[in-house]
Amino acid sequence: MLINGFNAVQEALDADTTIEKIYIEKGAFSDKLRKIIKDAKEKKIRIFYLDKKELDAMAKMKVQKVLAEITEYKYFTLDEILAQKEKPHLILLLDGIQDPHNLGAIIRVADCAGVTGIVIPRHRSVSVNDTVIKTSAGATAHVKIAKVTNINDTIRTLQDKFITVLATDMEGQLIYDANLKDDVAIVIGSEGLGVKALTKKLSNGIISLPQYGKINSLNASVATGIVLYEAVRQRM
Repeated sequence: MLINGFNAVQEALDADTTIEKIYIEKGAFSDKLRKIIKDAKEKKIRIFYLDKKELDAMAKMKVQKVLAEITEYKYFTLDEILAQKEKPHLILLLDGIQDPHNLGAIIRVADCAGVTGIVIPRHRSVSVNDTVIKTSAGATAHVKIAKVTNINDTIRTLQDKFITVLATDMEGQLIYDANLKDDVAIVIGSEGLGVKALTKKLSNGIISLPQYGKINSLNASVATGIVLYEAVRQRM
């Protein structure tokens, strides 16, 4: 798997992600690149210098001066996510996000908001790939992500552990009136269909964001950011 760009590569280095090789554009130089080269040499990672056309062809996209070849993303288990208990759990359940840019943006804001972890379904969902990693600005190196067979089974597991599960929908309790201070898992639906009916039925409650414009829905990553930062505000 290839990751593209200064931030994504530096975050991978900082998180001790297994990096096989680093490719740098010939003649390119900057403080960010100097640090990447220094850190890579300290970790004994092989560095190759290529023409810009070669880099772009390798990545099948325009490259931001540097590429890193990493092993496939290693998913965590739900138990590994739940093992973190320094503060009340704030878990994201993503019910079928298909767009890698949306997933990357969600992971980025999730890291900023200090989530315990993210859960995605094994099927009918985008996996963590190079586009997700780049869009996340390297946040995939810091956020624990689990891949599960069935989101609804995961909801039942969380509820058995006394974690409140709240689904997001246009019809529901205003988010500002919901309790997000205690252990909570928030379900974000797919871009086109939202949260599935059975998933909403299984959840402990449904929360919504007030909307006053002509468009009746928010982008999944934007909605996620608003919800997470309301949780952050309540926990301050």
